[in-house]
Amino acid sequence: MNRGPFIFIGVLIIVSLSWAVTLVKPIQEAGNLSPIGKGEDRIPTRLTGLAEQGREVYQELGCVNCHTQQTLALVGTDVERGWGSRQSMPIDYIDQKVVFTGTNRVGPDLANVGNRRTEADWHYRHFYNPEITSPGSNMPSFAFLFEKREIVGEGSNRALALPEAYAVEEGYEVVPTRKAEALVAYMLGLSQAYEIEEAPAPEKLAFK
Repeated sequence: MNRGPFIFIGVLIIVSLSWAVTLVKPIQEAGNLSPIGKGEDRIPTRLTGLAEQGREVYQELGCVNCHTQQTLALVGTDVERGWGSRQSMPIDYIDQKVVFTGTNRVGPDLANVGNRRTEADWHYRHFYNPEITSPGSNMPSFAFLFEKREIVGEGSNRALALPEAYAVEEGYEVVPTRKAEALVAYMLGLSQAYEIEEAPAPEKLAFK
């Protein structure tokens, strides 16, 4: 008797059950989570307005290919690097239709970058040319998010304050476009700096 089909079906059932346990169940559990609190005390905080638009710019530019938004609170990793004070938890992502946890870290994790880098000017210069803020960075320039234009009358109060080595010719200035402003607003809004009871304290975690 040929038992091949029965073996195949058996293996298929085992694989399907394993997939359901490891993927479907956690997704269902996360889908049943609800925010904690209301208004300004709501956890997680919700991105709105320009920051929400900036999330779309982030996705459009493919930033998720080089950055994660998932803090790992293992001793010797993200917490000690100053990238966060606890590990990321499912509730951190309940408002997000598309979650940018990422799988590859060419650059630092951004889950709490709004707490680490609170100056909008820093982000504008970083996107215009990462070498200005992070010498030796392999991040590409996003200068196309900015407009170089001739100064007519008084200069714009939105113009970038560029170091001499990166300054444009006299009589011109560099100003951010709407997309650049939205992206920076998104960066400033990225934060998981609120306490969650389910998040283990970093000192209780260790490599195994």
